Amino acid sequence: MKVDLFDFDLPEERIALRPANPRDSARMLIVRPGETLEDRNVFDLPTFLRPGDALVFNDTKVIPAQLEGVRLREGAERTPVSITLHMRTAGHQWKAFARPGKRIKAGDRIEFGHGGDVCLLGTLLATVAEKGDAGEITLDFDLSGPALDEAIATVGHIPLPPYIAAKRGEDDKDRTDYQTIYAREDGAVAAPTAGLHFTPELFRRLDEQGIERHFVTLHVGAGTFLPVKADDTDDHKMHLETGYVSEETAAALNAVRARGGRIVSVGTTSLRLLESAADKSGVIQPWSGATGIFITPGYRFRAVDVLMTNFHLPKSTLFMLVSAFSGLETMRAAYEHAIATGYRFYSYGDSSLLFRKD
Repeated sequence: MKVDLFDFDLPEERIALRPANPRDSARMLIVRPGETLEDRNVFDLPTFLRPGDALVFNDTKVIPAQLEGVRLREGAERTPVSITLHMRTAGHQWKAFARPGKRIKAGDRIEFGHGGDVCLLGTLLATVAEKGDAGEITLDFDLSGPALDEAIATVGHIPLPPYIAAKRGEDDKDRTDYQTIYAREDGAVAAPTAGLHFTPELFRRLDEQGIERHFVTLHVGAGTFLPVKADDTDDHKMHLETGYVSEETAAALNAVRARGGRIVSVGTTSLRLLESAADKSGVIQPWSGATGIFITPGYRFRAVDVLMTNFHLPKSTLFMLVSAFSGLETMRAAYEHAIATGYRFYSYGDSSLLFRKD
């Protein structure tokens, strides 16, 4: 499909720079294909669910994966570089995006954490093992395992999305704002943002209504922020993200479907993982590994019935996904309404509840 089909005019002021407070006071647009749009709030979510339905959350935890350092090369000046980690491939190794990428080559040493308390020497060191396309590199750190995790936590910064970082710097509030209240599995470099809207009070009300709550893990990578540069969706390559669905969660979700309940995915990350784990008949299997699933209109959904998600950017893979879920024309109309009525977009923005197109 032509990528231009997923373009629309998004005024810059519609991109939220801070989340709603309290979290569940954010607006939520109800989208049922073929029906009138409804303007509600996230705290109204229980109204649209039934006892026996199951919410599926991504419990990944954002790490401070933005690293500022200097390139060390014999006979050359110390050159500043900015690194965004996006996928761990070994105990000592991460794939990352480097800026400016042209200044980096395989074999370079990079030093992070000047003046900090890392490795008792004030620095964290890594070697560029490989250099790929579009600024992607593979870093071999001098530390491994928990020692590396601790060092990254010390020298790193929360990797705010570029459209927020361009407007303001990271601050202490982002350490909590850019994390779900149920985050527990370290490894994401971007938040599963649909889940940012949940509060303990909303969980309590959902529990009272008999809505089940289950968790999967997909470590969201920085590739989620990359623009689609191809003219046709067939030419776009998704970056891989790692995750897993436990045997217990798979069994519980299959039981929900068997008794007529609906699987409600909180976020596109949960949806992509569930669809990766589902077999052709729609049965969710225990699953672990890396997924690069790319969902565009024409895809037949196997596992998810309802999707709660934020508003996405023009020509993004995520707008393509929601267009596949509820229909391209439905979503174009929904986004036109959202822009006209002041909904806030993307990571810190408002929410939508999408029902699947038959």
